[in-house]
Amino acid sequence: MSAKPKDPFFVGYFKKVPPTLRAFALQTGAAVVGLLVVLAFLGPMGTIDPGAGRYANDLRGGTLTGVIEDLPYPILRVPGAGDTPARAVLLGGQDKVGAQDRVAVGAEVIEVGGVFVRRGDLEMLLISGGGVKPAAPLPGFVPAAVEDLGRWRLTGEICDGKCYGGAMKPGRGLAHKACANLCIIMGLPPVLVMALPVEGSTVVLLADADGGPMPDALLDLTARPIQLEGQLERRDDLMIFRIDEGSVLPM
Repeated sequence: MSAKPKDPFFVGYFKKVPPTLRAFALQTGAAVVGLLVVLAFLGPMGTIDPGAGRYANDLRGGTLTGVIEDLPYPILRVPGAGDTPARAVLLGGQDKVGAQDRVAVGAEVIEVGGVFVRRGDLEMLLISGGGVKPAAPLPGFVPAAVEDLGRWRLTGEICDGKCYGGAMKPGRGLAHKACANLCIIMGLPPVLVMALPVEGSTVVLLADADGGPMPDALLDLTARPIQLEGQLERRDDLMIFRIDEGSVLPM
């Protein structure tokens, strides 16, 4: 009866590695490399899409003229021109400051200069340093009446419109929560970002039930999935969601 072969043992100063150990090392190495390749592909899938938000200097030093509306946040109602329909442009300030003080110039019609941030259905004009002044009346222009779209239940994430629009990347998610809250507290418009469009838009401006600024209680629920009920309305191309605060449901 032959003796049982000894288990292979690696000795560093030997010229050859035992065949069984060599095979084990090769298989283990191949498995580790394969795992790293898989993780390299799967890793980015778990990160938040930074989106295509960007700054756009469309005005190129010029101004945009329209009727200013203060609530729920500063909105410039701009008349149509030619084939371009009238639009409602959200306004924001520089840094983490809203435009409320900037547009308080004692006039209904104003000229505004600055740069845009845009992402998907969201557009916001960030007012430049000296970019607001009273303007002459717009003959024959009366902003269209608010269109009531009924009561809705919407699901999405509360973000600040400036950062989500392109001022920050990705501008959403828990990592951005503190920044979003500070921006909203300082007067920048909050928006609800949804995965699926509602009435053609995936972004709606948030307001309280009376049409004023978003309730402060919702600051605890930014940057996370949330379900809200309320009244949806449209001003030109801008969707506004007036929240029933008692309907808020974290997910």
